[in-house]
Amino acid sequence: MSRIRPRLIVSQHLLAAADARIARDYDTPPAPDHKLTEDELVAQAQAFRPDAVVVTSSTPVSAATVAALPDSVRVIATISVGTDHLDIPAILARGIALTNTPDVLTDCNADMAMLLILAASRRAKEYLALVESGWGRSLGLDEMLGTRVTGKTLGIIGMGRIGRALARRARGFEMKVLYSNRRRLAPDQEEGATYFADPREMLPHCDVLSLHMPGSKDGKPMMTAELFGLLPRGAIFVNAARGSLVDEDALIAALKDGQLAGAGLDVCRNEPNPDPRLLALPNLFLTPHVGSATVETRTDMCMLALDNVDAVLADRPALTPVTG
Repeated sequence: MSRIRPRLIVSQHLLAAADARIARDYDTPPAPDHKLTEDELVAQAQAFRPDAVVVTSSTPVSAATVAALPDSVRVIATISVGTDHLDIPAILARGIALTNTPDVLTDCNADMAMLLILAASRRAKEYLALVESGWGRSLGLDEMLGTRVTGKTLGIIGMGRIGRALARRARGFEMKVLYSNRRRLAPDQEEGATYFADPREMLPHCDVLSLHMPGSKDGKPMMTAELFGLLPRGAIFVNAARGSLVDEDALIAALKDGQLAGAGLDVCRNEPNPDPRLLALPNLFLTPHVGSATVETRTDMCMLALDNVDAVLADRPALTPVTG
């Protein structure tokens, strides 16, 4: 007798290796050809009555969606570290297990933050625009000069896994590392970095500032005009964490008046439709939220999500549970 396979739905097409595993181990409807909306996710769940739902940050799971899910659903696995798109209390209140995919994207996100630091410091957007326009002339000795990264002081707000990975990369550029965090790290994790309990005390010492923390639950920005003003004039600002952390009016003003020499962002407040004023700034280098976008990392994220599903459906503890 063939075994009864668990039922699973996904909110969007996954990587080939994950699709093959799902086809082998689960009963599932055809993978969607687009990212499901909440209403489409609910409709599919009610029709298919899955044991597990796999989503990404592109499909929110609000309290209304949770309430509409059938009783068959035992686990929701998000292929993301962030959980801003999920109503966690509503999910847990229904007794549905919730998991995410931390750790496996640490290196790629730290690589992206370093790319943003280099691109913003060395005016990559302006150089690329010049070349794409045909180049056509020699630059003056004092024209379109960037900022040297080597030897500068890097401030990191949020010294978790990704922040520490960025610090290791920065030391390869002989950068001095400062950090501010909710708690001070153990000496072996600090690796010589200097701790500031209050980020306001750290900012005046930062040639480069990089954010690596979750967005606030109320959506209020952490980086305001006041905090940008505490940075040395001509500093570089990088955000590969959450767009909600930044007051974009204040960021735009700081880039226009020279308080910031440049900025590198992998996130913004209104994704995927950023404020047009951001796109018009020559000294802002913006990438489309692709910090984890490598074959290796995205495959690992998909597989970890499925490992979590397997564990929960086998009545084992989830590998990376979200508990609140």
